[in-house]
Amino acid sequence: MGLTARIRTRDGWAVSHAVVTVTDMTGTQVLRAEADAEGVVRDATALAPGAYTVIVTAVGYAPAASSAIVTASGRAEIGTIVLARQGGTELPPPGPWTIDPAHSSVGAVAQHLGISSVHGRFTDFTGRIEIAPDEVAKSRVEAVIRAASIDTGNGMRDGHLKSPDFLDVEKYPEITYRSTGLTPAGSDRWTVHGELTMHGVVRAVDLDLAYLGTGADPWGGTRAAFRATAELHREDFAMNYNQVVQAGIAAIGTTLKVELDIQAVQGEALPQA
Repeated sequence: MGLTARIRTRDGWAVSHAVVTVTDMTGTQVLRAEADAEGVVRDATALAPGAYTVIVTAVGYAPAASSAIVTASGRAEIGTIVLARQGGTELPPPGPWTIDPAHSSVGAVAQHLGISSVHGRFTDFTGRIEIAPDEVAKSRVEAVIRAASIDTGNGMRDGHLKSPDFLDVEKYPEITYRSTGLTPAGSDRWTVHGELTMHGVVRAVDLDLAYLGTGADPWGGTRAAFRATAELHREDFAMNYNQVVQAGIAAIGTTLKVELDIQAVQGEALPQA
């Protein structure tokens, strides 16, 4: 096998129409291959030992280039190449966008017993994004999550998470996030600065945001997609419950990894079904 590579978007999806071109140190093209439906490139052409430049292109994405060293085996194992969407820093067109809960997810991951992870999600939430027309950095996002909609796939565990030990949903029924600023962090990445209110505590929380692009939907509307992540500490929100099982290992980790996959529809409201 001469060349192997995996082409992915920043959120991990395969880029099935990517093209990989390999040139030698003189700039001469020595190999050209296309990715399959899984975004994988496999080409059996043996390459002479030496240094090469690998260029990956795909419609809608910014080109990516990397270097590769081929040994006497004649193989070039490039690994995973991540493509950024072309013009991602522009963000969607200005104006209001409404988050579509049916095609979005708000999840969190916590460590369990120090060896595995528990995945949870909130099933009831709303949100709005406002893309500023004059200065993108002034864009805003607001979201409201119903704390009682937590779902980890286990009723007993969910009941405990809703109790005063954790979310205390009867006293604090809503989790809210309101942005305070936006700064660019790459070709299609942003840092959203904002305030998260949870369990009666307000804390500054930054979201690492990737803008995944904009396109038409089957219902005549326009949608924009985003993926965002953040890391929270339970103690920052006065959720100090813990149970130590053995050798100082906590039953539930104190750090939460937040994972957001968001689709937003252009306009003040979601389309009527």
